[in-house]
Amino acid sequence: MPVRTLSDKFCEEPNIPLVVISPLEQKVNEMYRLMIRTSFAAAHCLNNYQGDCENLHGHNWKVEVAVSTKELDKAGLGIDFKILKAKTNAFLTTLDHKYLNELPPFKESSPSSENIASYLYFELSRIFNDQNIKLESVTVWESDNAGASYFE
Repeated sequence: MPVRTLSDKFCEEPNIPLVVISPLEQKVNEMYRLMIRTSFAAAHCLNNYQGDCENLHGHNWKVEVAVSTKELDKAGLGIDFKILKAKTNAFLTTLDHKYLNELPPFKESSPSSENIASYLYFELSRIFNDQNIKLESVTVWESDNAGASYFE
């Protein structure tokens, strides 16, 4: 017999019974995406670039980190946002108030938003990835209107 759920509330078939599914009745392939935003300040200049950005300049970089999880703990959390943000911020101290071009990851590659996002993705993956948590993406914003994301 067909059933309808609350998401079918606009269905006008009164002969089909309404079934309410508890949020605790998780689907097999259900996933959650959790995100935090944080920031750091740093200077850089773009290598092999012709224009204003080849000169030394700085940004108040905004960073968005997204992780996914299938399982929730007893409190209904995939990972506590405080933990996600604290571990991200702890790593970002290695970049904060630095001249990025002088740091080892950017000695050979230009510290563009794209390269910063991929570097953070690789490093944060090592911190967060386990049997339940997987880093999904890192987005780095150098201004309110310009950013780059890295994901695999």
